[in-house]
Amino acid sequence: MLNPSYDCIVIGGGPAGSTAAALVAEAGFSTLLVERETHPRPHVGESLMPESYWVFERLGVLEELDRMKSFAKKVGVQFVNNTGRESQPFFFRSHDPRPCSETWHVLRSEFDQLLFNNAAKKGATCIDNTRVLDVHLTGDRATGVSLQTADGPLQNISAQVIIDATGQHSLIANKLGLKKVNPELKKAAIWRHYRGAKRDESGGGVKTLVMHTTDAKCWFWYIPQGNDLVSVGLVGNHEFLLKGRGTPEETFEEELAKCHGAKVRVKDAEPCDDLRVVKEFSYTTTRSAGDGWTLVGDAWGFIDPVYSSGVYFALQSAMMGADSVIAALKSGDTSAAKVGAWVEEFSTATRWVRKLVNAFYSGRFRVGKFVMEHPEHAAGLTDLLIGRIFGPNTGKIFDDLEPWMEQMDPMSDVEVEVAGAPVLA
Repeated sequence: MLNPSYDCIVIGGGPAGSTAAALVAEAGFSTLLVERETHPRPHVGESLMPESYWVFERLGVLEELDRMKSFAKKVGVQFVNNTGRESQPFFFRSHDPRPCSETWHVLRSEFDQLLFNNAAKKGATCIDNTRVLDVHLTGDRATGVSLQTADGPLQNISAQVIIDATGQHSLIANKLGLKKVNPELKKAAIWRHYRGAKRDESGGGVKTLVMHTTDAKCWFWYIPQGNDLVSVGLVGNHEFLLKGRGTPEETFEEELAKCHGAKVRVKDAEPCDDLRVVKEFSYTTTRSAGDGWTLVGDAWGFIDPVYSSGVYFALQSAMMGADSVIAALKSGDTSAAKVGAWVEEFSTATRWVRKLVNAFYSGRFRVGKFVMEHPEHAAGLTDLLIGRIFGPNTGKIFDDLEPWMEQMDPMSDVEVEVAGAPVLA
C-alpha cells in the first residue's frame, strides 16, 4: 500500500533512478521509486566507464558487482579501422594502477535489478510495472504524480521533490518542451546479443571494441559479457540506417558484412533473438531543474554511445542530483536553485566528452598522431576516456586539439580511432 505523500518521488527505475532513490532514502527521507516496466528488463548500455567505481562505492555495491558471474571485467578498449587493422589494446591500468581503473561489462537486466533492489535495501519504497501518467505542476512547481499499477486504480501521490529519471522518455522535459535534439548527432543504433562469439581475455579481462565499416559511414560496438554473451551494436546516422532500407535486421546484416572486425568475430556465433533499435541518441534539455523537480540520467540528456559514457553519466548525475535534493529537503527550500544546484558543475564537466564525441565523428581526429605531436596531453585524453572529467584542467587538451584538427583533412579511409593505445598508455 502506497502512502498518499512522500518527501521524494523518483520516476524511472534504471541506474539513475535507483541511485538517486537509494541515496535520498539512505539520508532518512521517505522515497518512492517507480518503474514502468517489470524488472528484470533488457536495456542497451552494457559497457561502463571506470569512474563509475566511486558511485558504486558510495552505494555499497562493489562487492556484489564483483560477484556477478554475468558481468565481465572490463580492462580496456581496442579500436579497429575500416580496413580491419586493429590497434594495440589500451589498458586502463596503465594510466592508474588502482582498482578504480577497471570496471565491468554488465548484463543490463541484472545490473538494473541489482541497483533497484539496492534502493529498496536503503529504505526506498520500490515498485515496478507501474506507470506514471502525469507529473502535477502548479506553475513551475512539481507537487506530485498520478500513477497506476498494472491491476490497480489511478492514484494521486504528492511529494516535496520529483526526480525525473525516465530516460529518453523524459517525462517532465517533454511535458514542458525542454528537450532539444542535437541536429549534428542524429544517430540510431541497431543491436543484438550473440552467444559463442570470439572473445579476447588477454590482459586479465575483456575490452570494449569500436570497429568501423569499410565505407566509414557506421561503426560497431563489440562488448563481451559474462555467460558467453557479446553485445554487438551498429551506430550510424538515423536516416542512413532507418530510412529507405529494409528491416532493421536486414540493415544490421548489410552493415555487418562491411565491418571486417565484427564479421570475423561473430562468424561462428549464434545470434540471439533480441534485436532492438534505439533512435536519436544526442539531445540536451534547455533546463534541468525547477521548483520541486530535477532531471537526472538520460532525462537530463544523452551524448553518444561511442565512449560508453551513458551509464556513468546516469550514475554520476543521479548521485550529484540526490545530494542537492537531500540538501534542499534538509533546509526546507526545494526551489529550483536548491534542487538543481548540481547541474552547472555536471554540465560543464560533461561538455568535454561531448567535444570528444564531435571530434570522433569529424573524421579529423588522428589520436596517435596528435598525442605524438602533443605528448603533454596524453594523460588528459586518457582521463576523458575513463570518465575523469571533474578536474580543473580537464578541457585543456582542446586548446591544442581543435586548432590541430582544423589543419587535418577529413578521411574516408579512417585511421582516426580513439586510441593510439601504446602512445596513450
